[in-house]
Amino acid sequence: MIIPLLAAVLVLSPLLAGGRLARYGDVRIRSGWIVALALAAQVLAIEVLPEANRAALALAHVATYAAAGWFVWLNRSIPGLWLLALGAASNGVTIALNGGTLPATESALRTAGRELHKTEFVNSGVLENPRLPFLGDVFATPASWPMANVFSIGDLLILCGVAWGAHRICGSRLVPRWSAPGAAREEHGSAVNASADPVPAAPRPFPGR
Repeated sequence: MIIPLLAAVLVLSPLLAGGRLARYGDVRIRSGWIVALALAAQVLAIEVLPEANRAALALAHVATYAAAGWFVWLNRSIPGLWLLALGAASNGVTIALNGGTLPATESALRTAGRELHKTEFVNSGVLENPRLPFLGDVFATPASWPMANVFSIGDLLILCGVAWGAHRICGSRLVPRWSAPGAAREEHGSAVNASADPVPAAPRPFPGR
């Protein structure tokens, strides 16, 4: 839960650098239902049905990342989304190569105070022969911290993407401001109309004597 919480904080962080959260309204998200469905599938696989068929759960877990990739492609013009997608792809590819589980190190799990349940499907755990282990959950927040957990390089890239996109969209002083494609066209049209020569008014008739 710490990654979603940090992402929410980063979404609000442009306020500290002169950004305006109202500019989020300029973002037009296409097919947002894809992400909602993918998140629901992950919650179902990890929290609700952890003891179901492991192969089916692993396949469902990988499929959620494929769905997220399609969502990113549809919305690739949004700033920061490519970096977020790179982080998600890092996690997704590693999960796919490890049968649906993101490999974690024992030291990271120990630091976070997490236990490994080998009889259940887990989205992150210690594997005997992991592939791309350096892309797994090798970092951790201490168990004494609220919502302590392990996280990966991909998770860090996701947070970087959220931060970059949030500050660009909101017009933060820290990064160049982004203009939505539709808003840019409207501003251009307004500028053209403003610069056009005004239509001269019809001359008044000369008053009679």
